[in-house]
Amino acid sequence: MDATTSGTPTIQYHNLSDQPITTIVATQLPTLQREQRHCFGDSSPREFPLSANPSIVLHLLTSYDLYAQDLAKLEATCSFFKQPAKFQPDFDLSLSELAALDMCQKRAIFKPMTTEQQQYLKQRCRGSWKLVLRFLMAGEACCRREKSQAIAGPGHSIAVTSKGLVYSFGSNSSGQLGHGSTGEEWKPRPIRALQGIRIIQATTGTRRTMLISDSGQVYAFGKDSFGDAEIGIQGSKMVTTPQLVDSLKNIFVVQAAIGHFFTAVLSREGRVYTFSWGNDGKLGHHTDPNDLEPRPLLGDLEHIPVVQIAAGFCYLLCLACQPIGMSVYSVGCGLGGKLGHGSKTDEKYPRLIEQFQLLNLNPMVVAAGAWHAAVVGQDGRICTWGWGRYGCLGHGNEECEFVPKEVEGLRDVKAVHVATGDYTTFVVADNGDVYSFGCGESASLGHNPENHEQGDMHANVLSPKLVTSMKDMNERVVQISLTNSAYWNAHTFALTESGKLYAFGAGDKGQLGVDLGDNGTERGKPELLDIDLS
Repeated sequence: MDATTSGTPTIQYHNLSDQPITTIVATQLPTLQREQRHCFGDSSPREFPLSANPSIVLHLLTSYDLYAQDLAKLEATCSFFKQPAKFQPDFDLSLSELAALDMCQKRAIFKPMTTEQQQYLKQRCRGSWKLVLRFLMAGEACCRREKSQAIAGPGHSIAVTSKGLVYSFGSNSSGQLGHGSTGEEWKPRPIRALQGIRIIQATTGTRRTMLISDSGQVYAFGKDSFGDAEIGIQGSKMVTTPQLVDSLKNIFVVQAAIGHFFTAVLSREGRVYTFSWGNDGKLGHHTDPNDLEPRPLLGDLEHIPVVQIAAGFCYLLCLACQPIGMSVYSVGCGLGGKLGHGSKTDEKYPRLIEQFQLLNLNPMVVAAGAWHAAVVGQDGRICTWGWGRYGCLGHGNEECEFVPKEVEGLRDVKAVHVATGDYTTFVVADNGDVYSFGCGESASLGHNPENHEQGDMHANVLSPKLVTSMKDMNERVVQISLTNSAYWNAHTFALTESGKLYAFGAGDKGQLGVDLGDNGTERGKPELLDIDLS
């Protein structure tokens, strides 16, 4: 698809002056004559019609990582980008579709797919490579796939380097650290059993860890259940080293999320599967609570690709990719309004949260706390809803919100990331600033005043408050992770752009990965771990 193989003649440039691009644009764009030229006109010195050299145009389109929306706009404004380009691998594809396909081929998840698998994904994305590209890019943006990450689990912690190496530390009563033992670890320790396996995503539950490799395989260890709750025979055994989840061997998994009663996984093609908690059709299927087989999430999302999942205590959020934009679906328990539909009603099948359309907000990242939820919009706005206890919604009170509501205290902040825990919320701005609000127990909000007159580091915060202790780090924060369990003291991780990991909050089980000294149980100020995740 480049100029050397397309058969089109090379372009001859004549008498081009050596001047900055800004000067060229400034002197040429305003002229009416240039605006009237068409893509199919005759070539003349200094100019050439696009139709004479489509391979050059295709190269430009794929060199700048354009968004799918940009390619769609080109098709809408110029027929040249819409007509068949007559290039391999499909002569009927337009230039914009070919550019989208070429950019898909660069994606780590798409690259190893067979032609049949790629075509199936295209079919799920309404037959458009541009929508496939948007689906892939959206997943990369919200899930930190192929990048370093840290998980502040219930009493234990997981850290993944950009090369896919995994460290674990903290509580280990069920072998959830994966070291073949049940002793606590107070310093980050690499999981030797994973040598030679590249991990791209991790998630934790109470006494349980799940890891996903770059080949889509899922490894689990700790308590042998698919939820925090111990149901029937589930949770009666311990697995102290990473073991493949047999029932997922035929599903290429890219993300997993653990709730209290269930586990959900997301496939490469955007299908959602759930384990356990199927009695009474709570997740759209009727199965025994001990059922260990993944069941596809039925209903509206059967034919809509999902790019991210987030599990709360008893509900699931799904960020879906549709031709009109991104949308959020929720399913599960509706108490407190955490499903976002304006009521407390449970939903057995995924239901679209319509409020985002009324707010004219295009969701880009979803976060499911134990009892409340949050979304980052493409324009940087933050919305929260659900239980408002301790001020975790950031609206200045402790009231429940039954539909997503914009956080007014962050109206002047452009958010890029949000994290939720057990009644706590963190927001990362595009300039690297971090805000937190909600429950201050265990000092997990990061507000550490110099003296008692300036406040209490355990105080609840009802409205967004800048975490000045992170600003003092002089490091750009790219990810926050919070403990998302009602039964464990909370701790928080802050991962920086340079791969440094900071921790604060509860550390009574070694989950902070730092030395707390004699009788120390927590840290109120971010402390640097001796580990490099870059």
